[in-house]
Amino acid sequence: MSATKSASVVLSLCLSVVLGLATASGISDLELSKLSGGISDGVPRLDLPSLESGYHGLVQENETTVEVKPSIRAIGAEICSFRIVNKHHGDAPFDIILKEDGEGEVQLKPHRTLNCEKRKNYRFDIAAVSCSGEVSENATLHITVIDINEYAPVFLQPSYVYQVDEGRLYSEIVRVEAKDRDCTPKFGDICKYEILTTEQPFTIDNEGVIRNTEPLDFEKSHNHILSVVAYDCGMKQSVPVMVTIKVNRVCRLGWNGIPERIDYAPSSGRVDLFPSAELQLCDVPCQVRQVDARVALTTAHIGKGCDRDTYSVASQRKLCGASQDSIDLLPSPASGAEWTKNLQTDEGHEGDQMYEFDGVTSALAVPPSVLDHTLASTFTMSTWMKHKPQPGADKHMKEHIICSADDHKMNRHHYALFVRNCRLILLLRRDFSDDDPNTFRPAEWRWKLPQVCDDIWHHYAVEVKFPDVQLYVDGQLFKTERKNPEIIDDWPLHPTKGINTTVTVGACWQGSENKMKHHFHGYLAGLSVLLHRTERPEVLTCLHKCKESLEVPAMELLEPGMELLTNSDLTELSIKGDNKTNLEVLMRRVGYTNSREFPTPGRRNLHISTTITCDHGKVKKVPSLESYVMVLQPQEPTISINGTSNLARDYEDFRQGVRVFTDVHVTVGAVSGNKHSHDTSGVEKKLDSCSVSVYPSLNPDHETLSLPENMLTQFGVVAKVNKDGVIVSGADLIYNYEQILRQIQYTNRKPAYYLNRVFKLICSELNGRFLSNEYVQTLTVIHPRMTGSKSTEMPHAANKHDHDHLDVHEKKASHDHAPQPAHAHVDRHHVELHPAQVSDEHSLMDGVQAVTGASHAVTIIIVVCVGFLLFMIVLGVIRIRAAHHRANQEEIADTEMAWDDSALTITVNPMEQLNGSSPSNGQGPASAGGRGRGEHCDDDDSSDDGSSYRDDDLDSTDEEEEEVESGKHKDLEWDNSTLAI
Repeated sequence: MSATKSASVVLSLCLSVVLGLATASGISDLELSKLSGGISDGVPRLDLPSLESGYHGLVQENETTVEVKPSIRAIGAEICSFRIVNKHHGDAPFDIILKEDGEGEVQLKPHRTLNCEKRKNYRFDIAAVSCSGEVSENATLHITVIDINEYAPVFLQPSYVYQVDEGRLYSEIVRVEAKDRDCTPKFGDICKYEILTTEQPFTIDNEGVIRNTEPLDFEKSHNHILSVVAYDCGMKQSVPVMVTIKVNRVCRLGWNGIPERIDYAPSSGRVDLFPSAELQLCDVPCQVRQVDARVALTTAHIGKGCDRDTYSVASQRKLCGASQDSIDLLPSPASGAEWTKNLQTDEGHEGDQMYEFDGVTSALAVPPSVLDHTLASTFTMSTWMKHKPQPGADKHMKEHIICSADDHKMNRHHYALFVRNCRLILLLRRDFSDDDPNTFRPAEWRWKLPQVCDDIWHHYAVEVKFPDVQLYVDGQLFKTERKNPEIIDDWPLHPTKGINTTVTVGACWQGSENKMKHHFHGYLAGLSVLLHRTERPEVLTCLHKCKESLEVPAMELLEPGMELLTNSDLTELSIKGDNKTNLEVLMRRVGYTNSREFPTPGRRNLHISTTITCDHGKVKKVPSLESYVMVLQPQEPTISINGTSNLARDYEDFRQGVRVFTDVHVTVGAVSGNKHSHDTSGVEKKLDSCSVSVYPSLNPDHETLSLPENMLTQFGVVAKVNKDGVIVSGADLIYNYEQILRQIQYTNRKPAYYLNRVFKLICSELNGRFLSNEYVQTLTVIHPRMTGSKSTEMPHAANKHDHDHLDVHEKKASHDHAPQPAHAHVDRHHVELHPAQVSDEHSLMDGVQAVTGASHAVTIIIVVCVGFLLFMIVLGVIRIRAAHHRANQEEIADTEMAWDDSALTITVNPMEQLNGSSPSNGQGPASAGGRGRGEHCDDDDSSDDGSSYRDDDLDSTDEEEEEVESGKHKDLEWDNSTLAI
């Protein structure tokens, strides 16, 4: 090895050691380069693990600085710059700038822009250049331009127009497509399509496929215009594109123009159901001979089968003009019918009077006072019934609606109405005394009826004019057919002794077994019997008539060859004929009406079925249609009662009778939202009940309420009066109810007991569905006031008699019943005792003994007075005349009873008792309420000791307490100023 080469090796080793120490001591690459450069200029090299890995940079197309990984650095020499030394694919619009820390930063050249859509990637080589001019080896820099969402999707077509046939569901109607100019999938791909138009039967998926969600109908819409937008994956929305889908009319067999829903507002009268109906017969492969169309209105889910007024059975009978002599066997328990209170009512509505019979235990016995157990030869028996066969039950099992049977010992059925094997059967067994016992006469009528077992409410009425029997079903006379009804003859019943009958509803009484059998399973309502006459057919029709029905087209629209048929309820309508045009005209005039003022809101289904008969007799069915009538909620009525709520009357008025509601007025208004509208023409409105209640209850001894019987009979309403008040029932005009209410009279023969009487009035409509306000009427008793001095003189006995005074015993008899109102303070209370009125010897003797025990002188005076009877009569006359010359004293005949009798003390003159003279001398000191001794009107001071006299019948704890408070007894006093002893 030469010396030069050896020196070079040594220098290299030394440099390596120095660099290693510098690196370990934390000297930077730049300082190290300077250090090594100071030692030797050297060749720079890029600081990379390997040159093949190169550099990778990212830059957004709207930015200028490139983010490079790893950082661009060079070692081995002092670096003065980095340069791009090779451009692989054309222009590289970047510069590499050397920063102060020796790193290279890649930046976009000034005035240049990046566009990912034109070029996404750049690749070029870079190298480091030392300050001495040495250049390092090359390394490749890869730069990727990051896309930003600068473009919105754009549809390939400006609009789309397609045609479809009505009545079909398509998996694909049209496919729309949009593109996006952004360079990356994130912003350049289409990720979503959307239909902006709402309430359209279409949907679109992410591929742009539009399909319909329901069959399209040309009648509803000929064209559907949709607004569709597209979204790229960055959720940038495109400009909407219009998609027009045209519906082609397809000729199909069936009806067109039938609305799915028809709204009906209460009180609208007649409403046409199908004004645009049109029948299409385009694809019928034959010559049409006849077309039959049928419209059915479903109302079985409402009440008793349709929207009838919810009046009670009694009110319904009154409105239809039925006989008032009809006996209701299933009245509401609220009317006082105890025998129906244990029955279950339909859905718990007692007012509906629809009674449920469970077929096992439900039954009742009709009291003999309600119905004569012996039917007349002429009568009408009617009822509402809803019945269906019991699952698993014997079809020949009897189910009795009503039955009259022996009460004990035997099981003979005298008469009955029952169901068996879907037949309605009437049994009438003649008594042995009614006819020749050897005569074979009709005894059982069996009607085979589909209505009996269809579980729908029907009205049945059996009219008997023995031996003729007729059946009315739903107000229509049942047309007798061969063997329908089947009539069974029988012998009369055999004579018996000591056997009575029991009438039951819902089962039949088995006398020998002492229990009910043959129970009815179903619902009954309005079971009634009219004796000695039959109900008029128009009444039976009215009782069943629905308030809602289909309206038949006018007969003048009916052309030759066409036919219109309806059922009795007008819930089914059939149109038949060979004229298709006239059929459509008639169909358009089919209407619906609901005459109830407050109809039941809700849905009424309509079913339309049609058949076509060809010339060769083949029948082709047209697809049926379903529609419905929606009865809207009616405006709720408000019943208002008003009048003069406070009335004051004198004693004598109350004795003669006072009208309670002198000027009562009833008005009906409607509530719509928060607004009230009043109808002052109450003449056309109805009420079905008014209740007058009084609290506390009336005292029958001296209080009565009376009503005008002539008006009740004239208007056909019923009134029930008891001690709690009055109930007037029966549907009638408000005007008539007002006339009756204004004539209600209250009579009180003892008005002194009361300061006032309060009556509460409530009226209702539609069996309590709508109630009025609580109107309170107060009757005030005007109590007389005393004038002048505090005189204790008693009025003349004749005046007392004229004013119907109560004696002590009368006071006692009514003491337990009279209320104790807070009366105005009365200064004096007086009680007079006529000798003929005092029948209690014990009370009289107690008074005499009390006087005798007080003073022996009193006894002497009594004996002398008996001897001078004539003198005492003259003295009494003088005292009466003296009383009439005193100061005018106000008539207080009734005030005498208006006291607080809790502390009553009565003092009498025993002389007047013994000699039979009238105690009206004006000086009898009647002291009551512990007010002290009576005052004398004479100036003579004459008083004898006497013990106090008390009516034992009026003793009470209160009296004892007040006498203790008085501090002294009440002495027996009289005027003896002219008495010479």
